[in-house]
Amino acid sequence: MTNEPVLPPLGTPWRFNRFHREWLLEQASNLFDFFQHGVINPAGGFFDLDDAGEPIAAANPVRQIHNTTRMVHCFAIGTLLGRPGCDAIIDHGMEYLWKAHRDAQNGGYVWSLNNDGPKDDTKQAYGHAFVLLAASSAKVVGHPLADRLLADITQILDEHFWEEQHGAVTEEFTRDWQPLSQYRGQNSNMHLTEALMAAFEATGERTYLDRAERIAGLIIGRHAASLDYRVAEHFHADWSLDRHYRGDDMFRPYGTTPGHWLEWARLLLQLWSLGGQRHAWMPDAARELFRQSIELGWDKNRSGFFYALDWDDRPRLSLKLWWPCAEAIGAAAFLAEHSPSDFHEQWYRTLWGFTDRHLIDHRHGGWRPELNEDLTPSATVFTGKPDLYHALQACLIPLFPATGSLTKVIP
Repeated sequence: MTNEPVLPPLGTPWRFNRFHREWLLEQASNLFDFFQHGVINPAGGFFDLDDAGEPIAAANPVRQIHNTTRMVHCFAIGTLLGRPGCDAIIDHGMEYLWKAHRDAQNGGYVWSLNNDGPKDDTKQAYGHAFVLLAASSAKVVGHPLADRLLADITQILDEHFWEEQHGAVTEEFTRDWQPLSQYRGQNSNMHLTEALMAAFEATGERTYLDRAERIAGLIIGRHAASLDYRVAEHFHADWSLDRHYRGDDMFRPYGTTPGHWLEWARLLLQLWSLGGQRHAWMPDAARELFRQSIELGWDKNRSGFFYALDWDDRPRLSLKLWWPCAEAIGAAAFLAEHSPSDFHEQWYRTLWGFTDRHLIDHRHGGWRPELNEDLTPSATVFTGKPDLYHALQACLIPLFPATGSLTKVIP
């Protein structure tokens, strides 16, 4: 496949095409259908679902904090869209966050639990970023626990994670707040940027936005810009680049991850909009991040984004995951609004074509999370249908103004 897809004359952008907009709403509704009616675990939290949307059989299922929080966020979006039944899922998730994930003795939120209590009781910046997102989204829909959760997570981030001298958060602690490592990661800070913007939108408190801008300046303005808009993932405690770090392939793969370049492209444009368009470098960086992700991360022979590249830009993990494509769609939609061009419109259409052919499971529902390099389904990193968050946002972001979080821009 060539780097710039060959398509018929473009005409009206798809984002303004009535049929395409109806199709997007249908896809979002299908995703809600897949997750909504089988995901609640009566013992607390949410089930992981298999390919058919049934709870994955386990005698004592583990619930991880990013799944709990993302369900709250996504069904808050569903509430704003007027979808019946979403409020019950928000209630269920918020109660589990407050009564189970929250460590009432030491403060903060543990990573995972089963029916017996904490399974992994570490305190991870990645998980705490999503607690902030869930609290912010719940506040927008008026959930009674939202203000308490938002105040608590804000205090925890202030007291334990935020490093003012660097303008970013540290990464991980034991349950009683002993540092687990000197590692610093961009992934947790990227998702915190997303959550800080949502908190600013929900509260109007400028500190949230200021911190989001500082993180973006460090990760993208300083480091990615110096690497020709490749986003470095792993750092030492002083925020110097660690090219040799090798961690878990799901959250901390070696090398670079083009999906995160795409995620940052959208977040930068959102941050630029929320900040009054003060930082002129942000739109330029967003365009370059998107261009580089296509140039280096897209498989020109078979299509799809490679999951991870080595430092010579060669595929290291050649799997094609669903979430980079979902983030690419959101980035292309934002870029098509703020930097209209045939390039961005063509790629928006190409990405949806790939998604429709290979990722959307038209028979069973949901999106296939993982494909081999040859685009056949696989289950090396993920099992079942693990996520609503990325796919849902890909369906909805193109329908609304590219100026804020979905919880802000949905009327």
